[in-house]
Amino acid sequence: MIKSRLCDRLGIKYPIIQAGMGPFSNNNLCVATASAGVLGLLSTSGLFEKERQPWIYKAFVETGEAKSEDDMATALEKVLKRTNRLVKDKAGVFGINVMVSAEVIQYSRVLIDTAIRVRQENHDMKDHFKVIFTSAGDPVGWAEKIKGAGFTWIHVVPSVRAALRCKKAGVDVIVASGHEGGFHISWEPVHSMVLLPAVVDAVSDDNTLVAGAGGFCDGRTLAAALILGADGAQIGTRFLATQESDFPQIWKEGVVVAEDRGTLVARGFVGPARWLKTPRSSEHARNTLQKSPGVFLGIPEDYSTADMLTNFEIESIKAVYEGNKEKALMAAGEVAQRIKDMPKVNDLVQEIIKEAETVLRKVPKKVLA
Repeated sequence: MIKSRLCDRLGIKYPIIQAGMGPFSNNNLCVATASAGVLGLLSTSGLFEKERQPWIYKAFVETGEAKSEDDMATALEKVLKRTNRLVKDKAGVFGINVMVSAEVIQYSRVLIDTAIRVRQENHDMKDHFKVIFTSAGDPVGWAEKIKGAGFTWIHVVPSVRAALRCKKAGVDVIVASGHEGGFHISWEPVHSMVLLPAVVDAVSDDNTLVAGAGGFCDGRTLAAALILGADGAQIGTRFLATQESDFPQIWKEGVVVAEDRGTLVARGFVGPARWLKTPRSSEHARNTLQKSPGVFLGIPEDYSTADMLTNFEIESIKAVYEGNKEKALMAAGEVAQRIKDMPKVNDLVQEIIKEAETVLRKVPKKVLA
């Protein structure tokens, strides 16, 4: 059976992290993945969207046993308690994914403080709610709060420089996210085959673990991550297209029918984003070239360059929730072109692990004399 240091550190059965994929609800997906033996991550940034994108917020509260009138802390508390209740009999392990960028820092503090309080008040959570996963911001300054409360701290990075910043901050597990990933990706297009081993070389040691993200979707790619020196892999798009996934049906079906070269990059809320290739996303890419060319030049730009693009994206995400295929924008990683079905999560996890074991057993026979 495949087992890595990530399994030992988190108490999970398999060295896989289910990506948070915010701001979209994944409350049911997290329950399914955690119950299947991998780390399940709850998205939380949908709680920011109550006013701007109420369709995202509505989906979040409805799948999490919360109410529209709940404030942010109350809604998250209900989601955490529901998740714990549903995974504990399966010995599932889960966490929350929290953006900590400067633009949303006031929300980040509420979410992390709420997570700490709820875990402290509910002692049976400590064996299951083990992780706070931060993203889209500077990790320095969070260690005392997160690790001091007994959580394992994971942070995602797009570069070696950012990984070294995580090392300085005291992050436990660093996720190196290559440009193949879905939705939010880095300004500079460094892909997993280059990024992951470089991050492993820079920061991996007895205290700091590394996982790969971007392009991982099956047993072969999980095996590749382990061979490249990682302790596991984060998987997003492949889990999006599963029966238990909370994502709208047209989104899941869009992933399944994606073909060769089935994604493109255009502007997203916080920078470059990878979308399924459709007439709508192609229009978005053309608009991005005019209004936010830094997306294609690797030059970070702020919101002031992309007001029109942000409005286009909001309208297009709303269309997804309305089932309007003509106007829908749907994010996905490059691996969408390799996904051809919509299995149950547990069946998928078992298939990934079985294939990875087979690949890893065959490698020495193929290449060693």
